[in-house]
Amino acid sequence: MVNSDFVRQATGFHSESVRGKNISHIIHADPVLLAGVVVLCLFGLFVLFSASDADLNVIQRQGLVMLVGLVVMLVVAQFDVHTIRGWAPSMYAVGLGLLLLVLFIGVETNGAKSWIDLPGLPSFQPSEVLKILVPLLVAWYLASRPLPPRFKHIFWSAVMILLPTGLIIIQNDTGTAIMVAMSGIFVMLLAGIRWRLVFTLAFGLLLASPVWYLFLAQEHQKNRILTFFDPYRDPTGAGYNIIQSQIAIGSGGLSGKGFGNGAQSHLDFIPESNTDFILAVLAEEFGLLGIVFLICLYLFVLARGFFIAYLARDMFSRLLAGSITLTFFSYVFVNMAMVSGLLPVIGLPLPFISRGGTSILTLFIGFGLLMSIQTHRKIKSK
Repeated sequence: MVNSDFVRQATGFHSESVRGKNISHIIHADPVLLAGVVVLCLFGLFVLFSASDADLNVIQRQGLVMLVGLVVMLVVAQFDVHTIRGWAPSMYAVGLGLLLLVLFIGVETNGAKSWIDLPGLPSFQPSEVLKILVPLLVAWYLASRPLPPRFKHIFWSAVMILLPTGLIIIQNDTGTAIMVAMSGIFVMLLAGIRWRLVFTLAFGLLLASPVWYLFLAQEHQKNRILTFFDPYRDPTGAGYNIIQSQIAIGSGGLSGKGFGNGAQSHLDFIPESNTDFILAVLAEEFGLLGIVFLICLYLFVLARGFFIAYLARDMFSRLLAGSITLTFFSYVFVNMAMVSGLLPVIGLPLPFISRGGTSILTLFIGFGLLMSIQTHRKIKSK
């Protein structure tokens, strides 16, 4: 091969790689994060196919939701995150308005009055959107103040977090309320709040927990806590879910019973087998190896999210990206711990694996914001 041929081939290779990069820049997509999310979605559809007893209607609906979510993610990524930053107070106000609306016209599902179902429109859960709006507003507020935040800034940040959290608790949706609160708390932690204050508040909450349990907690919340310590105190009632889940996880062993061969799930022993407890189906049919594979997929996406937060060029982007990634981690950790009996059951889905609607779209919006932070950072750095 002569030198001119080598140069011609090298130039062609370079132009193709640049063209590929330009495509990702044009659509403002982060290829690494996009690949991780798509693989998670495909694996989720695979697991859901078995968990739903091959119900094509469930699979088609989930696939459609994921397809719409991918489009929404790319649409969100087109906006510079600082443009979205300017909308934060208005969007937060709209979110609070929707939470108030739920109290009057909300529809109850699984004991939680947290859905809006209007004629001619798909039903949706406004509380899910607050997992994005709360960290967006708190990051907007703290990023323009001196860091670490002073006490008055911590106070107003706490008010921003507690308002929607309280409204969601009234809707009897404790799991979502906890995640909304955590999404805002993560922003405060990343902003450099002093650990002495963190430990003081945590200790205060611990001391106040008996008062909450005795006088404020509802009966089903008390049962969940008691069942966490001893599931066999009510094996056919409050403890039934976690007992059957643990049986399914244990029976899967190393490699599982095989796709579609899970007795616990297909004989309807596991309740909510295609939503909150779908991990038990995966563990029974694919064993420890299937769980490890799923954890690796999650770690891949989490690593990319933390990397985007690390590379962010301003404090607002860093706080928002870090909170979105940590909230996603909390979803994964809490669901896995809940299904295996390490935490009380609070009704949280497994991201991209459990059947869902609004919760999945909210995840895609969060990843769209991560892509916006990453791709617009690259454009500004040129």
